[in-house]
Amino acid sequence: MTMTSEREAYVYIQLPGTLETVPAALLRVQTLPDGIQIGRFRYGDRYLARSEAVALDPFRLPLAKRVFEFTQLKGIPGAVRDAAPDAWGRRVIENKLERSPADLQEIDYLLHGPQDGAGYLSFGLKVEPPAPKRHYNRTHQLDELIAAAQAIEEGQHVAAYLLEQLDPGTSMGGARPKATIEDGQCLWLGKFPAKDDRFNLQRVEFATLDLAKRCGLYVTQARLQSVGHGDVLMLQRFDREYAEGGYLRFGLVSGLTVLDCGDSHRDRDRWSYPLLADNLRRWSDKPEADCAELFRRMVFNAAVTNNDDHPRNHAVLRRQKGWRLSPAYDLVPAPVVSTERRDLALTVGSYGRIASIYNLLSQAGRFGLSAEEARREIDNIVAIVRQWRESFFACGVSAQDVEHIAPAILPECFFFDRQPDA
Repeated sequence: MTMTSEREAYVYIQLPGTLETVPAALLRVQTLPDGIQIGRFRYGDRYLARSEAVALDPFRLPLAKRVFEFTQLKGIPGAVRDAAPDAWGRRVIENKLERSPADLQEIDYLLHGPQDGAGYLSFGLKVEPPAPKRHYNRTHQLDELIAAAQAIEEGQHVAAYLLEQLDPGTSMGGARPKATIEDGQCLWLGKFPAKDDRFNLQRVEFATLDLAKRCGLYVTQARLQSVGHGDVLMLQRFDREYAEGGYLRFGLVSGLTVLDCGDSHRDRDRWSYPLLADNLRRWSDKPEADCAELFRRMVFNAAVTNNDDHPRNHAVLRRQKGWRLSPAYDLVPAPVVSTERRDLALTVGSYGRIASIYNLLSQAGRFGLSAEEARREIDNIVAIVRQWRESFFACGVSAQDVEHIAPAILPECFFFDRQPDA
């Protein structure tokens, strides 16, 4: 019979507006004989006594002298899980430890994740945080990093020092191979070509971010870096800001945490733009502006068939004043064949996930918009997206890739004005 086992990790936070990292909480995860995992999270008394202490999640982990219990997400609170390595980071860790996912618990991924993870949290086994490692990859190392990433994809052994450098410090970008790069007093996330890419994904994503910006969306800063015969997409890390002596770190939680749900399909009923807007009203410092921005993102995703818009690809960022919607990231059109209907990953409106104008308009009020305002936002975005070819060519996307992407952009079903008869 399997015994009950318990693992623990200290949670450290880099205090907002400072370069000082301090212990904030202790997380214990107990695995019961039936496999159920219970997480117990408690802030440290010294942390609670600090005038500059902030809650990791104002609703589910408010600053209080009590133990918070979690059974969903394998016992890991959402705000903590968002600082854990993403799908690619997990592969790097499995390669580094030479262990399979079956042998690792969530706590292992937290403890072996990069020191420079998403947001302002880090993890360790001792009360006091380890001294920071202050070296970052530079652009001249990209060749070597791409080769190492491809070796990991092929399941080959990779030198330990390269695995250290591949530590991806953010949850932006899911399963794609990447690494954090320092360039010009700025931290960037470099997204590399992957083995099974059917087109130049980095250039297409760069062009899509550029198009979104033209549509008035608030997007992450991006540029392309040519390496050998390929491109690396460099995305500015919006959870970092250079300061004398290091980088300020901003809190970051994903849409999953804002929606209080998990990644699995069992939680799909909570994956919803209108519900995300409802929750932004509680989280955001400027809810009207953020809800209108979320509406524009939903419209843009529908217009370009970005159906990888799941809750992990939305985030809120804690700057000095409070929480705000983060810049948009991970925008890539999916050239779906179906012409009758297209679905997004999140519920759009009264007709479910259907990416059509009638559905985009159906719950506009939840985003704080009147029907006229919503229609105007849609018209503005559509007018700019119609020019997408010129804009993609200007970003250096090849004619072949433009044709490959074409079925994704403003498909006929986007313009349906009502639900087609079933």
